[in-house]
Amino acid sequence: MSLGAGRMCLMPKAFPKEFRQDVIRVFRESDSSLAQVAKDFGISASCLKRWITIDDRTSARPSPAGVAANESVELREAKKRIVLLEQENEVLRRAAAYLSQANLGPKGSTRS
Repeated sequence: MSLGAGRMCLMPKAFPKEFRQDVIRVFRESDSSLAQVAKDFGISASCLKRWITIDDRTSARPSPAGVAANESVELREAKKRIVLLEQENEVLRRAAAYLSQANLGPKGSTRS
């Protein structure tokens, strides 16, 4: 496929739908890791992950890998939120300490 000016774009060969379904079925029915199943079938782990994600979207049954990925995303978002809240808490704690010192005035002075 020529794109002009001597550039070539090589698209990977599409695997037949039956092959994709077989690989997904083997992954779901086995205790092997995603990477191991992908290696056994001669595809990349990212390719298999994409196939599983697409299959999860089109079917009602999510795979353990899909559930783990969603939990991983949620966990990362929760950790980011925790860090943000801890930073906000530190700012408020310092502001409260500053304001309490400002309200006390200089040390040793008495107000009349």
